[in-house]
Amino acid sequence: MESEVDIRKIGERGRELFKKISEELGRDYRGKFVVIEVDSGDYFIGDTGVEASKKAREKYPNKVFFQGKIGYRAAVSFKGR
Repeated sequence: MESEVDIRKIGERGRELFKKISEELGRDYRGKFVVIEVDSGDYFIGDTGVEASKKAREKYPNKVFFQGKIGYRAAVSFKGR
């Protein structure tokens, strides 16, 4: 039986790793998206979340990732009336 993905663990570890790398990445990649594979610490950068995710999936096809936007607290915001 395949183990269940612990989304909470991915979120916590992802935020921790994101904090560690965001200042360094912010110098050259502000506004770009980063996808982090939390078990290895590997990360992938793209102009969009889809682009960064695609790079991550090429190396880790069956993983769940943490995604952030470099230089921002949130990767996506929703606006409306």
